[in-house]
Amino acid sequence: MPISRCDLLRWQFDLSWSLFEYHLERLEPGDFLWEPANTCWTVRPDAGGRWLPDWAEAEPDPVPVPTIGWVSWHIGWWWSVAIDHLSGRTPRERTEITWPGDGKAAVEWLRGLREEWLAVLDRLTDADLDAPAPYPWPDDPTYTVAHMIAWLNVELTKNVTEIGQLRMVRAAS
Repeated sequence: MPISRCDLLRWQFDLSWSLFEYHLERLEPGDFLWEPANTCWTVRPDAGGRWLPDWAEAEPDPVPVPTIGWVSWHIGWWWSVAIDHLSGRTPRERTEITWPGDGKAAVEWLRGLREEWLAVLDRLTDADLDAPAPYPWPDDPTYTVAHMIAWLNVELTKNVTEIGQLRMVRAAS
């Protein structure tokens, strides 16, 4: 039985999300800000109480090991911007997207983004997938919305793997 490209991309996303839920359900409050190395990126509250990520415009050498809090912010950042693009909203800047402030709130934030993303996916048609990708390659017409969704699925899977590995290393240490 043939499957549409939209249905295939949705299936791929659902698979990635099921792997994420496996880890989300097992995260402990202390997991989010646990620093696994001396050179680490995390999220920190500023003077006003907004939780902001460590960041550098040029990737440092060595690349800092991120905390689960940082990776969860990172997911929220790129996913929020992708949703903005495909929802016809002005995409937010990286600096406008902050971490919710604790693990439970971060998990709920990510689950909320999943719901927003599913709404986006559910209204796309196979024809919509052929439009130029507005993100993350806005100036390259060879990439389509289908590429953008496939990239998002892979990026989510990669970040889920990072969170899972950090969670397991902390639990074993």
